[in-house]
Amino acid sequence: MKTLTKEMQAAITPKMALDLLEEGNKRFISNMKVNRNLLQQANETSDGQHPFAVILSCIDSRTSAELIFDQGLGDVFSVRIAGNIINEDILGSMEFGCKVAGSKIIVVLGHTKCGAVKGACDHVEMGNLTALLSKLQPAVYDENTVTENRSSSNEEFVEKVSEINVKRTVHAIMERSPILKGMIERGECGIVGGNHNIATGEVSFYNDTLIIN
Repeated sequence: MKTLTKEMQAAITPKMALDLLEEGNKRFISNMKVNRNLLQQANETSDGQHPFAVILSCIDSRTSAELIFDQGLGDVFSVRIAGNIINEDILGSMEFGCKVAGSKIIVVLGHTKCGAVKGACDHVEMGNLTALLSKLQPAVYDENTVTENRSSSNEEFVEKVSEINVKRTVHAIMERSPILKGMIERGECGIVGGNHNIATGEVSFYNDTLIIN
């Protein structure tokens, strides 16, 4: 697998970027990962990087974007925070990744059995975690189909809240970043939300969040 150059990155469309991630995930779940010389890639990217995707995912140790999408050094910008929430710093990082560094797609990736989502469902308050989980609370309140046992012990409730949280984040990126919204509307990059099943490794994208022009 060749290390991405500026020319290779420029030739990738947002749709092609999504295809590359989907193909990589298929390799991951089939245990057919591409054989890469990571030291060589480290050397080849030492003077510059040209990732094709920005992936916002959770800090969960099982959700490394490079692994589950079978990507190498220099291929993706990986932004990780509990509950895959956004703030000003993360939006700025995304703007750098797309506007300055040329990435072609933004992925907001939630996952099954998310501890941060469970904490929000249980209204946990603990130190600095309180403020972080408060950013997930709107998704908890938006979920109105489950009327009984609205806690982390209800797996169905947790997964529904996780999906809502991802979709809210996609919407918030468009709403809070005129730079990214303009790029997406002009077709310079795309955006999509998805879910990573930690048991199977499979990533499913939410079609109703996909914006590729």
